[in-house]
Amino acid sequence: MEAVASHPGGAPAKQLAREARLPLATTYHLLRTLAHEGYATRLSGGVWVLGDRVQTLHGQSRTQQLLASVRPTLMALRDELGVAAYFGMHVDDEIRLIDVADGPRAPRVDLWVGFDDAAHATAMGKCVLSQLDEDRRRDYIARHPLVDLTPHTITEPRRLLSTLSASNGLSLDREEYALGTGCAAVPVTDATGSLVGALAISCRPGRLPKIEASAHRMQATAAQIQRSLTLTP
Repeated sequence: MEAVASHPGGAPAKQLAREARLPLATTYHLLRTLAHEGYATRLSGGVWVLGDRVQTLHGQSRTQQLLASVRPTLMALRDELGVAAYFGMHVDDEIRLIDVADGPRAPRVDLWVGFDDAAHATAMGKCVLSQLDEDRRRDYIARHPLVDLTPHTITEPRRLLSTLSASNGLSLDREEYALGTGCAAVPVTDATGSLVGALAISCRPGRLPKIEASAHRMQATAAQIQRSLTLTP
């Protein structure tokens, strides 16, 4: 259960077996038992997350509340556009990936570098930063070196700040995080500014023009997530 809980967005059985240092057959047996008792759930794409009954052990955590509010909406966008969908938030002055909805036909990007070191190279990270005021943007960039991940990564602070100012509600990653992958993101925010987040998708770079044309669908989904989170205690 601890291994499953360490992956809010879900993890496959093979990964859980490695992390728990258990044989794969034993892991499958334990996962089936947990699923039968309601403590684990297998999602589409073969990944496992904690089940609803975990709430009875120690109340419902803020993360689980967020997942319960956001995941169905992310999955609907994934199925509609045929892309992996992501949701992230600005929490304690850092940009956190909250959840991912992917599947065999819509694989997630391999997060080989964590968001703590790569927000400047991702559509989601840039989208969140674009919603902050200039002082908070500069503070974030000062605390997070602009690591060069691909030949397309923006590593010059002045250029990045200029890009953030010109985002116009849609942030793009054109192979800046990983070669062969493009991303787009739209804000998830409220009028008070207490909620600062981003809804993102990943796809092949050649699909980005079509995704840009579908930005209104992403924005509608972002508004739905915002409404759900407003109702979450």
